[in-house]
Amino acid sequence: MKNKRYEESRKTLVEGKAYPLEDGLKMLKSFKKAKFDESVEIHINLNTGMKKIPQNITGSVSLPAGTGKDVRVAVISKGAKAEEALAAGADKVGGEDIVAEILAGKIDFDVLLTTPDCMKDVAKVARIIGPRGLMPTPKAGTVTMEIAAAVKNYKAGLLRWKVDATGNIHALCGKISFADDKLAENIKAILESVRAAKMPFPAGNVIKKISIATTMSPGVRISA
Repeated sequence: MKNKRYEESRKTLVEGKAYPLEDGLKMLKSFKKAKFDESVEIHINLNTGMKKIPQNITGSVSLPAGTGKDVRVAVISKGAKAEEALAAGADKVGGEDIVAEILAGKIDFDVLLTTPDCMKDVAKVARIIGPRGLMPTPKAGTVTMEIAAAVKNYKAGLLRWKVDATGNIHALCGKISFADDKLAENIKAILESVRAAKMPFPAGNVIKKISIATTMSPGVRISA
């Protein structure tokens, strides 16, 4: 059941209307605020033309204004690469000790990076971190020898997105406290990344519908 604030906000929207991005952001900010700095998310519905959506369609994009979230980066590596990761700002660096923590149910990170030589260790916890979207892969850039650059990118606001089983993408694009132009920059960057991605869907406009919402608000449909 939606709360009173949600329902009051929803009533200010014109049903079925897609607002220009700038107007949509103003509408989002006009809603009554929660007592915390709410996250702003973008929800993208795709024109898939498929009943069964492949679960390996992913992409990444560096958000110009960052995410507004302190991203906890863990690295499984050893030797010089482990030292590079630590110097680059990784929150935790290790090997079998991190694997043991994961096996024990402790997952205190948002992104897991590793080097190719340590994938055999990561494989031991694949069944645990895979369903959580934390399994490192070369395609996502989370298995790399450029470990320092990867750490810095994720700490600075590199965003990974994925198409879910229903043909939708849900991604963080900042905080409601961000200036409108900063949120707009992030949203445009995400949309450009999605449109540029190679997808196994019919040719044409791959994006069907876009909406933005805060943690506690109704979605505002936008045209962008």
